[in-house]
Amino acid sequence: MFKQYSMDLAGRKLTLDIGRVCAQANGAVLLHYGDTTVLSTATASKEPREGIDFFPLSVEYEEKMYAVGKIPGGFNKREGKASENAILTSRVIDRPMRPLFPKDYRNDVTLNNMVMSVDTECRPELLAMLGSAIATTISDIPFDGPCATTQVGLVDGEFIVNPSQKVWDEGDLQLTVASTSQKVIMIEAGANIVPEDKMIEAIYMAHDVNQTIIEFVNKIAAEVGKEKHSYESCAIPEEMFAAMKTIVTPEEMEAAVFTDDKQTREKNIDELTAKMKEAFADNEEWLAVLGEAVYQYQKKTVRKMILKDHKRPDGRAIDQIRPLSAEVDIIPRVHGSAMFTRGQTQICDIVTLAPLSEAQKIDGLDENVTTKRYLHHYNFPSYSVGETKPSRGPGRREIGHGALAEKALMPVLPSEQEFPYAIRAVSETFESNGSTSMASTCASCMSLMAAGVPLKAMVAGISCGLVTGDTDDDYIVLTDIQGLEDFFGDMDFKVTGTTEGITAIQMDIKIHGLTRPIVEEAIRRTRQARLFIMDTCMKPAIDKPRASVGEYAPKIIQTQIDPAKIGEVVGQRGKVINSIIDECGVKIDITDDGFVSVCGIEQAGMDKAMKYIRTIVDEFEEGRIYEGKVISIKEFGAFIEFAPGKEGMVHISKVANERINHVEDVLTLGDVVKCKCMGKDKMGRISFSIKDAL
Repeated sequence: MFKQYSMDLAGRKLTLDIGRVCAQANGAVLLHYGDTTVLSTATASKEPREGIDFFPLSVEYEEKMYAVGKIPGGFNKREGKASENAILTSRVIDRPMRPLFPKDYRNDVTLNNMVMSVDTECRPELLAMLGSAIATTISDIPFDGPCATTQVGLVDGEFIVNPSQKVWDEGDLQLTVASTSQKVIMIEAGANIVPEDKMIEAIYMAHDVNQTIIEFVNKIAAEVGKEKHSYESCAIPEEMFAAMKTIVTPEEMEAAVFTDDKQTREKNIDELTAKMKEAFADNEEWLAVLGEAVYQYQKKTVRKMILKDHKRPDGRAIDQIRPLSAEVDIIPRVHGSAMFTRGQTQICDIVTLAPLSEAQKIDGLDENVTTKRYLHHYNFPSYSVGETKPSRGPGRREIGHGALAEKALMPVLPSEQEFPYAIRAVSETFESNGSTSMASTCASCMSLMAAGVPLKAMVAGISCGLVTGDTDDDYIVLTDIQGLEDFFGDMDFKVTGTTEGITAIQMDIKIHGLTRPIVEEAIRRTRQARLFIMDTCMKPAIDKPRASVGEYAPKIIQTQIDPAKIGEVVGQRGKVINSIIDECGVKIDITDDGFVSVCGIEQAGMDKAMKYIRTIVDEFEEGRIYEGKVISIKEFGAFIEFAPGKEGMVHISKVANERINHVEDVLTLGDVVKCKCMGKDKMGRISFSIKDAL
C-alpha cells in the first residue's frame, strides 16, 4: 500500500514515498528533498553466508548522470565503476549503520542508493544516508535503529543546517553527523581550521536536528514497519569459552597479547591457538569457529586490562604516544619527500608538482567542481602488515584514507594565484600498526613543505580509541591507538589540525553511540597529541616550507593579460601558442580571466616564452626597441616576426644607414635584428626601422 509522509527539515520539505516502488525489496523508500530524488533499498539473504566470521554488509551509492541532465563520457556512454565521491559516500553510510546490526548476524545485507534527480540546493548524499537508515528500519531485517544524519556548513561564522552544494563547497565547514535517539554514532568533517569549541557546538546542533528526524521515522515505522525476521545466531558458544580457559588461562592470554611488538604478539597467539586446536581435535564444530573464538578471547582480555587496570598492551600510559621520528628528502630527484614513523606505523610520502593543466578532471553530479588541483593518494601494500597477496589497485579503504589526508591539508594549501601548480602527494605505507591515515597526514605535510609548497600552517593528525564498560560513565579514552586497540576497542576517532583548530575529523565506532563527554575528551586529547607531534617530531625535521621548489621540479612564471587578447596568444587552432611551446620547451596555461602560467625546467626557455607572450599582447610603442627574426624579404622591404603571430615591416629605406638597392644585400632569412618602432605611417600601419635601432 502506497503511503507518503512529509516533514519540514531545515526549511525545506522532506517527503518519503513508501510502498510506491520496489515492493520485493525487504525495505524501500523514495525520498524527495526539494527536487533531489533518491531511491534507497535494503535487502537481505534468507540464509547466513557460510564460513565467515564477519557481518557481510554492502553499501552502494549510484550516481546516475541523467540526474543532472548529462550523458556519461567515454566510449560506452553509460555509468561505469563508482566515482571517488560515490565510494566515499558509501563509506559514510556504512559507518553509522554497521554497528546497529546484530553482532552475530551473518546474512548478506545490501543497502543500495540510486540518485535519480539532483537539485543543487539539496545534496543527494544526505538523502542516501537518511534513506538507507529508513529503508532498513521499516524492513524485516534485524536492526537497532533508526539512526539519522544531518550536515552542517559554516559561512561568516554562522552554521547552516543541510547546506546547498555551493555553500558546502565554499564554506568553512563540511560536517556530517549521524545519531541514534540518544548518542552520536558517526562524525565526518572537513574544516577550514575551525576551533575545537566551535566544532563541538556544530556536532551537537546536528545531533539535535537528528532527534527530530528519528521521531519522524519512528512514527512511520510504527505504522508501516515490518516485523523483524528471526535469524541463525553465529555467536561463539559459552561452553567453548569455558573450555578454552581451561587450556589457556586468562593469565597466559594476557602474557601473550601484552607486548609492544606486533610480530611477537602474533607468534604468541599462534602458539596458543595451536595448543587449543590440538585439544579440540575431535570437535569439528568448535574447530570451525576456533579463529573467531581466539579473537574474542584476546578481545575480552585486552578490554578487561585496559578498562579495569588501565594497562595497555604495549605498556604505555593512557595518553602516551608511541616513539616518533621524522625526516625529509629521503628520496632523490623527486620534488619532495618525507617519512614519518610512529611506533610500528611508517609512511613515506612523495610530492609531485605539475602545471595546472594536469589537474584532475571530474565528471560527476556536482557541477560546481569540474577539476581537482590537489590529489592525495594512499597505498597499503600487503607487506606493510607482513602478509602476501597481489596488488589489485586501491580499494575503498585506500581511497577513504587518501581522501581523509587530502581533506586534512586542503585548508592550508596556497591559492592557485599564489602557487600555480597541480599537486599530487602519494603516501606509501611501509609498515602498519594503527592509524596510517594520520601518519599520512603528518608525512604529507612535511613532504609538501620540503617540495617548496608554501603551506599556511603545519598540520598533524592523531587517533584516539575507546574501551567502554557497562555504564555510560565507565570508559577509557586511549591516545594514539595501535592496531590491537583499534580491533578490540570501540572507537577510532581521528582528528587533524593546526595549532589554531581542526581541519578534518573521521569518527567511526563499533558501539551504539558516544556520549558528549567522550566526544569532548577525544577532541581535547587529539589536540594535545597533535601539538606534541608537531613540536617534538615534525618541526625538528622541517619547521617551515622551503623558499622555492626543488632543482628537479618544474618552475612557473606568471603574468596577467587582457582576456580579450587570449585569442591572439592562442592563435587560430592553437597555432601561435603551440609554436611558442615547441620553440621554448615549456608548457603554457591560460585561464579564462587572462592569467598566464609558463612552466618549464630551463629558465632561459621560460623567459623567452614569456617575452613572446608579452610582445603579442602589448601594443607596439613608438620609440621602443624590439628584437625579431626576418621571416620574409620583398623588393620593398622585410617582414620581421617579433613573436609568433606578431609581425611588422621594415621598409627598404629603413634597413641600413646607407642607400641599398636590394634588401638581400643586408638581410637574409632567419636573421635576428633589432628594430625601432617608428609609429604609424600615413596608411595607419605600424612601421619599424633597423637603422634607427643601430
